[in-house]
Formats: sequence, structure tokens, C-alpha cells
Amino acid sequence: MKGTIMKCHYAAAALAGILLTLTGCSDAPDNRAADAKAIRDIETQWKSEYAAKELDKVGAHYADDAVLMTQGSPAASTAEARKELLKGMLADPAFALSFEATSVEVAKSGELAASHGTYTMTMTDPVTKKPVNDHGNYVTVYRKQTGTWKAVSDINVSDVPAHPAATAKKAPAKKAAAKKKKK
Repeated sequence: MKGTIMKCHYAAAALAGILLTLTGCSDAPDNRAADAKAIRDIETQWKSEYAAKELDKVGAHYADDAVLMTQGSPAASTAEARKELLKGMLADPAFALSFEATSVEVAKSGELAASHGTYTMTMTDPVTKKPVNDHGNYVTVYRKQTGTWKAVSDINVSDVPAHPAATAKKAPAKKAAAKKKKK
């Protein structure tokens, strides 16, 4: 009987050891809901900074290696290029931007996330000098860096069709310029 009790103690100790080992090797807790909320909160703050036209604060949401892509501009893939693009946007007296995430997805690893949603924007048309309203969709990919979410890819796509009349007016001017060069 004493041997049976000892075997039970050994078995219990072994089982406890296995359970502790398995518990210690389990994945980190699933913080995706908290991370998604953090990103929504960041985007709320970001909208306020755009509204206040705070260039440095708006730019601080981007990682050093981030890419910002907007309609009608080349991709801004350096800190200097992003700052110049944002500076031009925020200097426009008609500039206004609002965006709202319809979805925020966080990777199980907790290292990457993406938000996508809709935006509305008003800017001054460089040709007509009149305010133009735009709306469309965006995707922002985030990476967690030292505990803080930073945008690494920020892309918007307009739902507003290009103005064919403006394109058609430019075409004859280009042809005329080409003819002059040939002469």
C-alpha cells in the first residue's frame, strides 16, 4: 500500500510538472481586441491633429520606413518626403480630412495590424483654385514598435472619377507643343 501511495505521489508530481511546463510554453495572451481599440484611439487622435493642422504630430504617427500614398502624388517613402507631402496638404486653407475605420484587424502575433475604412477630404484644386471634395477608402498598416503602433503603409483610393474634361484639354496642348519641337 505504501508503494501505491508513493506511485500516486510520483504520478501527481509528474502530472503537475507536465501541466506547469505546458502552461509555461503556451502562447502569449490574446490582446487583439485591446490592440484594435488602441489603433482606433490612435486614429481618433490622428484626426484631431489633422484638424488642428499639427504637422509634427501628424507625421509622428509614421514609422521611419513608412510609405504614404495619396492621389496625384508620388509615394512618399522617406521621412523628408512624407513631411513635404503633409506640409503641402496642411498648408492648404481649404484642407479638411475625416476618416473612420470600418475594420481593424490585428495579427495574432500582436506585431502587425491593419485598419481600413472611408475618408472625406477637401483640398484646393491647383488648376481652378477652388475647393474640391473627395471621398474614398483607405488602408493603413501598422507595426508595433517598442510598444507603440506606427503606420508603415498608408494608402487612400478616391471614389471620385478623374475629370476627363481636364485630361482632354491638356492633350491638344501637348500635341501642339510636340509639333513646335519638330519644326
